[in-house]
Amino acid sequence: MTQLRITTEQRPGFSLVALDGSLDHQTRPDLQRVFDQLLNEPTPRIVINARDLSFCDSHGLWILISGQRRAEERGGAVRLIGVQGTLARLLTITQLVHLFPPYAGLTQAAAWPARR
Repeated sequence: MTQLRITTEQRPGFSLVALDGSLDHQTRPDLQRVFDQLLNEPTPRIVINARDLSFCDSHGLWILISGQRRAEERGGAVRLIGVQGTLARLLTITQLVHLFPPYAGLTQAAAWPARR
């Protein structure tokens, strides 16, 4: 059985979500529940720290894409930091790097435009 530990922290202007473990078919519902909660905000701004993500398959990638689309529909975004390993390869192979551009770290990813 695969495991995914998810920690969520509210920061000024955004939510920080740290993933530790495997994001796959079995653990996708765990992240879906977190997204369901965070995407109810008026302008959801979510930074996902994937530094400790040891594995990600197509199911995991799909939940990230779905979260990004839902956030954009509400005027927000999902940003990734610490992308490496299988997630980095998936983003490159699927040519989705444009959807999740690389950010050097939390400071850069959390530099949201001023709210209107």
